[in-house]
This record gives sequence, structure tokens and C-alpha cells, in this order.
Amino acid sequence: MPHSPAASRGAIDARLTVELSRLTVELASVVAGARRRALRDGDRQIDTAHLLHSLLECAPAVGAAFDGPGRVARVLGYLVQRSIGYGLRWQGAVEDSGVAPLVVRKNQMAGWSPSAVAAMARALDRAAQREDARAHGLDLLAALVADPACRAVEVLGRAGADPAALTRRIAELSQQV
Repeated sequence: MPHSPAASRGAIDARLTVELSRLTVELASVVAGARRRALRDGDRQIDTAHLLHSLLECAPAVGAAFDGPGRVARVLGYLVQRSIGYGLRWQGAVEDSGVAPLVVRKNQMAGWSPSAVAAMARALDRAAQREDARAHGLDLLAALVADPACRAVEVLGRAGADPAALTRRIAELSQQV
């Protein structure tokens, strides 16, 4: 984690607290799980693959967006391999797909990759568009698949999950809610 003065750290923590207050309990659990996973893996930042992994474990409704439990298991298999080989090339490298606006990258939340910050912002925007004060699991999944250059989409592709098909299924599931 980058070192910063206490005043800056306090401002960043306050911003993170405000943003996280706009999440459902389910997504707050996803964020907590992603944070634990990043620390356990020795990663300096939460990235989109951490978010995807935790999302699949903590948000049961998200699994319905995939074409069966076998696909979810395959995605989880790739994510589990992250710490034992697949994904080791990511260690020490900041995930920045370039999708996050420059202002987000400059003012990003401590301990988050720019792509993960952008995904959380898109999830909150998606919730606001339907006039919901809080983001849900499908909002975050939609935000992750919207960034074709993020690590989460790389994992999905390697596991044979088509982001375009996921986007369509998320839209269908969102209409049912």
C-alpha cells in the first residue's frame, strides 16, 4: 500500500466510507472479501479479478447470469489459480485498463486499482440510473464486463464466459427484479 500522510489517508478513508455506504450489505461483503483476498495474495491493490472472485462467492444472484453452474465453477477455478501461477504476472503491477477517467486515476482510493475504482463507480451509476440508492451484485458484474481490458474480463474469457452474453443475461435478470 502506498505511504501517505495521515491527513491524506484520513481523507481517502472518509471518501471510501461514503462510497461504501451506497452499497448493499451483499456488495459490502464483496468488497471486504476482495480486500482480504488481495492481502492474502500479497497484492498491493484490490483489482477487478479480486472483485469478481468475491462477487461469485458472496452474491448468489450473480451466478444466474452465467450459463450454468459449470461455468461459474470454471471461472472460480481460474481465480483460485491466481495465487499459484495464473495471475502471478499481475503481482506488483497496477491494473489500469485506461477506462477510468484521468481524474479517477489521480484521486483513486488507496489500495484499489484504477480499473476497480472505475468498476465500483459504474456499479453505483447503474444503480442511480434505475433510481436505486444502493448498488447490487448484478450492478458490479455489469460494470466489470463493461471494461474489456480489465483482469476480470481476462479471467472470464479464459474460462469461456462471453462478456456480451453476460451483458445480455444481466439485462434480462435486472428486468425481472
